[in-house]
Amino acid sequence: MTKTLLAGAALAALLAAPSLALAKVSPLDLVQPVAEYKIYVSEKLETLTKDTKAFTDAVKGGDVEKAKSLFAPTRMSYEAVEPIAELFSDLDASIDSRADDHEKREEDPGFTGFHRLEYGLFAKNSTDGLAPIADKLMADVTDLEKRIADLALPPEKVVGGAAVLMEEVAATKISGEEDRYSGTDLWDFKANFDGSKTIFDLVRPLIEKDDASFVAKVDKSFATVDTTLAKYRKGEGYENYEKLTDGDRKILAANVNTLAEDLSTLRGKLGLN
Repeated sequence: MTKTLLAGAALAALLAAPSLALAKVSPLDLVQPVAEYKIYVSEKLETLTKDTKAFTDAVKGGDVEKAKSLFAPTRMSYEAVEPIAELFSDLDASIDSRADDHEKREEDPGFTGFHRLEYGLFAKNSTDGLAPIADKLMADVTDLEKRIADLALPPEKVVGGAAVLMEEVAATKISGEEDRYSGTDLWDFKANFDGSKTIFDLVRPLIEKDDASFVAKVDKSFATVDTTLAKYRKGEGYENYEKLTDGDRKILAANVNTLAEDLSTLRGKLGLN
């Protein structure tokens, strides 16, 4: 999809949003950042589809170690654009639900997607019976990419996504429940961080001219979280989350919370509440 078409779709969504009546910025000012974010999302989903193919092929081929190595990096593209993926709740539930979301937990036939494969690979160290789940994940990811390609992104969802990504880390993911079998939570945190910062950087020019001190404060909060995450880098990825102490997790949670609180005001600053 061309940038011109993306900008046109973004403008249509913006002009249709009644919440912009009292906006501090013109709807036209938001067209470019929303269009650029659509390109970012499209690129992430293209990568997700490609990486999921390699991951699910390894699962279906019975290569446990290769599949394990591909699990965390494959998920990063999904985590980076999660607020947009969640617009399609049926696919989000199928792709990214946790065992807790299902009556019979890990044994529930409705438990599919990344975390069901994670359970088989890391908890059972096996690919037995995972081929149909791998096929479904591949089909769901492909469907997600197609649906979002035709979607005019709601501006309030885009801007609000910067805070949502960080709030989810602080509220639920910090406990380690997301990737409980693999311990790859820090990969998800980094993807959430990158997705959040992308949104903020796109709308930064609209805020900086009137509130440079706020932008500086958010920049400092992003830098703090980035530095904290960098402490746990290991090779091309991150340490197993189980290696973090309770103290480590509390510091990370505090830093993420501070950032999330700052970002929660973005929609109001842009007249999108």
